[in-house]
Amino acid sequence: MKSKITLTIALILTVRASAEDATQFRGAGGLGLSKETKLPIEWSATEGIRWKAELPGKGLSNPVIANGRVYVSATQAYQQKRQVVLCFDVKTGKKLWERQVWGTGTTLCHPKTNMAAPTPITDGERVYALFATGDFVCYDKEGDLVWYRSIVGDYPTVGNNVGMAASPTIAGDVILLCMENVGESFAAGIDKNTGENRWRIDRPRGINWVSPLVTKNADQTEVLFYGPDGLAAHDPNTGKKKWSEPTVKVWAYASLTYDNGIVYAPGDKFMALRPGSGKAEPSVLWQSPKLRAPYCSPIVHNNRLYVVNGNGVLNCADTKNGDVIWSQRVEGPFAASPLLADGKLYVVNEKGVTTVIAEGGKEANVLATNTIDDTFLACPVAADGAIFLRSDAALYCIDGKKK
Repeated sequence: MKSKITLTIALILTVRASAEDATQFRGAGGLGLSKETKLPIEWSATEGIRWKAELPGKGLSNPVIANGRVYVSATQAYQQKRQVVLCFDVKTGKKLWERQVWGTGTTLCHPKTNMAAPTPITDGERVYALFATGDFVCYDKEGDLVWYRSIVGDYPTVGNNVGMAASPTIAGDVILLCMENVGESFAAGIDKNTGENRWRIDRPRGINWVSPLVTKNADQTEVLFYGPDGLAAHDPNTGKKKWSEPTVKVWAYASLTYDNGIVYAPGDKFMALRPGSGKAEPSVLWQSPKLRAPYCSPIVHNNRLYVVNGNGVLNCADTKNGDVIWSQRVEGPFAASPLLADGKLYVVNEKGVTTVIAEGGKEANVLATNTIDDTFLACPVAADGAIFLRSDAALYCIDGKKK
């Protein structure tokens, strides 16, 4: 009996170790990577779908998943004035709850974006959803309101303009926001328990859609802010600047990524740089004009860099020098950043075509091309042995299994 109990515990731990929640923009850590295994390769609109849940309105935000629950934001009502957070069961797709707030900021924006552009975050017990209207709301996992805050109520000159899309991230019990716009621009550390500022620093005025990224540097946690004036690292608990690199500058919409102590920054010239530490200044290791990434954030894994450029080409490059190893044309156009999980790259275009490509190799190896006729601008994520795709109309949980 003892051996059976031991085996059962071991199996449970093995299952848990192979799984990973997707808690923020681009999944765990915000890097577009997942430790999930046995993920699907082929599916269609009628096959391989575990469940499909209708959504009440549009959104560019990817779903976030933790502790068996899937959270997603949406916008609806006249001129997108109503902001919505929904919760579904990860296994069945049953809607557990839906909550709404009226937007307090302007909803005028470019027609390609909307008020549910920023991706929420979850710590497993709560979900924190920021909307482009400047409304910021926290619910517990049962849907009870913990706190609400109107950012534009506190800072009236904050403007939505063509649309705000930078997603929050989290470090410990501090939520990190980057609110760069033509009005009052700032970054802030928000207490996740109260919604109040712990710190606030000025940022350059101007439209910027790049999300902050939390990294480790010499065993110290840093948050990176990337904008028109360059790249800067701050202490997430105090906001104190630790180092900056003004020569690397945002080119379009793509966010940073990070691996093995190196920061990879898409820009006019894609750059790899070693962060500053102590008295050491940051140093640019290499730069490449061939790896431009206007919309899709890059992925780094196993010494390879994957970048989808504006012409619908997926480039695989060597992280040591930025040299392109192979290129693969994939059907576009693209707004969503790719996902790498289970040795496979999932590249989703705006028309619902997902190209699945094997990781690594000397040449590109396309495994499958799957189509769901819908509009997809949100990043794919993986959790619970499935791929989650969010369209304008629905949330799809895809496990590839035949019914």
